[in-house]
Amino acid sequence: MSGIRGGAYIVGAYEHPERRITGSSVPQVLAEVVHGALADAGLGPSDVDGWFGSSEQPGLGGLSMLEYLGLREVRYVEDTESGGASYPSLVGHATAAIMTNRCEVAVIAMGGLPRSLPPHRAVSGPEDPFEIPYGTSPVALYALAAARHMHDYGTTPAQLAEVKVAASEHAKHNPHALLRDPVTVAEVLDSPLVADPLHRLDCCVTTDGGGAVVVVSPEVAARLDRHRVKVLGQAEAFKHAGPAVDVTFTGAVWSGPRAFAEAGLKPADVDYASIYDSFTITVLMLLEDLGFCGKGEGGRFVADGGLRAHVGKLAVNTDGGGLCNNHPDSRGGMVKIIEAVRQLRGEANAPVQLPDVQVALVQGIGKAIGSRHFSSTLLLGQEDT
Repeated sequence: MSGIRGGAYIVGAYEHPERRITGSSVPQVLAEVVHGALADAGLGPSDVDGWFGSSEQPGLGGLSMLEYLGLREVRYVEDTESGGASYPSLVGHATAAIMTNRCEVAVIAMGGLPRSLPPHRAVSGPEDPFEIPYGTSPVALYALAAARHMHDYGTTPAQLAEVKVAASEHAKHNPHALLRDPVTVAEVLDSPLVADPLHRLDCCVTTDGGGAVVVVSPEVAARLDRHRVKVLGQAEAFKHAGPAVDVTFTGAVWSGPRAFAEAGLKPADVDYASIYDSFTITVLMLLEDLGFCGKGEGGRFVADGGLRAHVGKLAVNTDGGGLCNNHPDSRGGMVKIIEAVRQLRGEANAPVQLPDVQVALVQGIGKAIGSRHFSSTLLLGQEDT
């Protein structure tokens, strides 16, 4: 066995159904998604011996949540923070822990209430005093990447808008999506500019909610009466902000090839992709960096419904993605995993369920592609892949 391929399986997944949650705390949301994922797997709290989360969870490194959830058999804990890249990375980390006998049943969970409570705030980085006073913000940094991509490759605002249009066409079939009304390219371009060249409809939604997945050893998976999803490969990378940073590519240029090599696959083998869509430019650049098209060709790739289920070149974010469906606590990586699992199980919303999905890709990004950021690429597949 090379790398982590086949070292573990996802057997349970659960996404919180609400996008605006009132009367609940973050621990309550986490409890709902953890018990939902365990029930989906046919397991209970006493079966869990591995816990994986990031810094949005209340308490110190999961300690409070383990007590709150009654997870008394846990013998391995990991608290990894890489923003929206955290959860695809944690699937790889959980698989590695399982393969080294540190645990057998791992839960990866996230939850947040940014629409209802003050958002989670990370500790300030050493760069913040030198950058924030001069107007840097997430949307400004993504706009910087979009503007440079347009300058270098001729990408147009209308091509970026196609990413939102495809997401909206998928979201209309999702009863839980925050935004369910389809939009046109013209409507995206007519929405107010937030940071030139990005319009309001080029930006993701902000939602309450969360999700969880259960990752288990092959031996545990074999005992469960559940469609299991094989972990095929995972890799992560980070990109620095300087000096003289090139903002026309992302860390996926490194994490993508390594994940594909570990899985023994190539981009042409992917049947479905969950790609981080904090902004429309994020998807376009990640498609290039992951090898689905050449550098500078992302605009043409997404045009004319290129990302739509059944009719496009590659179906992307069939739940509506972060642009229309769900981006809980600004950490969309968990939701991306869950929709990939649904597609592999044949459990996506019927109009967007793809036929015979054998391989699914999940791509996460943490921080901002116009500056320093994390990238995590995860490949999942069927039992016989």
